[in-house]
Amino acid sequence: MVQAIINLGEHEDRILNILKGKFGLKNKSDAVNLVIEKYGEEFLEPELRPEYVNKLKKIKRQKGKQFKSVYGLKKHIENAKV
Repeated sequence: MVQAIINLGEHEDRILNILKGKFGLKNKSDAVNLVIEKYGEEFLEPELRPEYVNKLKKIKRQKGKQFKSVYGLKKHIENAKV
């Protein structure tokens, strides 16, 4: 475990005290850890699995069929095999 001395303003100190009470935490250190945990989840993006990256690349390479009109699209949908 790493220990750190931090300087907090009055407002930040109040916020940590509120978090302590709201979540039933033992001390301000637990409150700081909670804030870091919550913020870290939102801020840091998880790494994408390589399989998913490959799947995205395949989708990007695919070319869709182009239609000259809505009528052509409708005709294509009606004649599509299920």
